[in-house]
Amino acid sequence: MKKLYTAVDRFCARHPRFGVPDLMRWIVIGNVAVYILMLLTMRADANALAFLYLDGGKVLRGEIWRIITFIFVPASSSPFWLAVSLYFYYWIGSTLERQWGTAKFTTYYLSGMLLTVLGASIVSLITGYSIPVYGANYVNFAMFMAFALLYPDAQVLLFFVFPIRMKWLAYIDVFYFFFDIVRYIAAGRWYYSIMPIVALLNFVIFFWPELTRFWGLERHQSKQASHFHNTVRNQQRQEQYQQQTQGFRHKCAVCGRTDVTNPELQFRYCSKCAGY
Repeated sequence: MKKLYTAVDRFCARHPRFGVPDLMRWIVIGNVAVYILMLLTMRADANALAFLYLDGGKVLRGEIWRIITFIFVPASSSPFWLAVSLYFYYWIGSTLERQWGTAKFTTYYLSGMLLTVLGASIVSLITGYSIPVYGANYVNFAMFMAFALLYPDAQVLLFFVFPIRMKWLAYIDVFYFFFDIVRYIAAGRWYYSIMPIVALLNFVIFFWPELTRFWGLERHQSKQASHFHNTVRNQQRQEQYQQQTQGFRHKCAVCGRTDVTNPELQFRYCSKCAGY
């Protein structure tokens, strides 16, 4: 993973003009255009989606335009939720592009697309099944995870009412990924789990240093907490042992009385004398 991250980072540094400026704007425009085309061809025999969605088997048979057109398939048939999702992902994508630069953001999005196409094609070759991919849902989810890792404290309004931080939405996103993977495997359709897996793989490649530092910090903090608890536990055991062997906890250095022989006494340390 480290070598892949280094190769990607070196490529972006050497080719700063690579990419499509304001890429998410063109993706949003494409989604709107395809949605309108869907409405116009809804009653036709050949719906627009039949020629645009990703199908590994059809790609291998020469319909190579599907490796690009599938990202323009709308994620929702509802115009309201489609508008909300397109605005949300446009905001996330444009922010990432300003943070990373056009080259790195375009590379991140294109690599997510490429891994999706490769996953669908490999499954089609191995199993003979074709996985239909309608839209770039997992690619966009991986883009959201990148945003949440860079801006964990940014807030959005959940259901337009409740403010929630991005890091909590990212936890939900990760749960959704793993839930899909487990659900497909449990249902005996393991090949469908390839899509979320390759999306996570794309995220891990681009954020390998951050993830390794995060897990390294977690392990270091866990070791510190374990060492502290062990130290406190050893001190308690030592005090209990002294009490059991000596029979008392406090003893007067002058008269020799203890808290066991005289429990009504209060034992204090002398502020003027040396010793205990």
